[in-house]
Amino acid sequence: MTRGLQWSEWMVTEKRAVELLAPFGVRLCSEQIGQLLAYLELLLKWNSKMNLTAVRSGEECVTRHFGESLFLATKRELSGWLLDIGSGAGFPGLALKIAFPKLAAVLLEPVGKKRAFLKEVVRTCGMESVEIRPERLVEFVGQCVEGGGHRVLDAATSRAVGKFEDLIPQAGRCLKPHGNLYLWLSHEQGKAVVGTCPGTFEWVEAMPIPGVEGHEIWCGSRRV
Repeated sequence: MTRGLQWSEWMVTEKRAVELLAPFGVRLCSEQIGQLLAYLELLLKWNSKMNLTAVRSGEECVTRHFGESLFLATKRELSGWLLDIGSGAGFPGLALKIAFPKLAAVLLEPVGKKRAFLKEVVRTCGMESVEIRPERLVEFVGQCVEGGGHRVLDAATSRAVGKFEDLIPQAGRCLKPHGNLYLWLSHEQGKAVVGTCPGTFEWVEAMPIPGVEGHEIWCGSRRV
């Protein structure tokens, strides 16, 4: 249980979760909502013992983490292999896995306790085709590209990671031609990214996230 909160204060019902996701245009079936709520319960319980997120209430977690992550699913259809860079508590990678059950996901998370949490979410939610790896991005690139074990990755995501001048060119090396990189950024960050990291990706118009002024999802398509 989250510190200082009673169950009734952080519990979210299926009906309430649907209401909270509605402003983002997110529509999930009952089974997917069930996965989201199981994930949420684990997140709040683990967060009372380790710092997974600064967000403490159940409802705010649904909007700030699940809603903002799943907004991408209302704009793009994801398939094949997804690389989630600096996965942390699993956003956006594992949230998108709920929306696209057939999506294969590789989550990069160097912190051992966070990897343990991600593995518990995958187990509890019955997710398949999810790899949770300890490498940082540059190490993953070295092993999977330079080491000859490269698989074709269709898309990559990153939320609240930073150091985009390093992340973007490295991510480009992991993606197939025309593969997409999705970054959760403020409007000012997005303009800076496009200006300081040219060449690897062709950037398209940003997707403003509903209800979060100035926050957007930026999409870059890897140049051939």
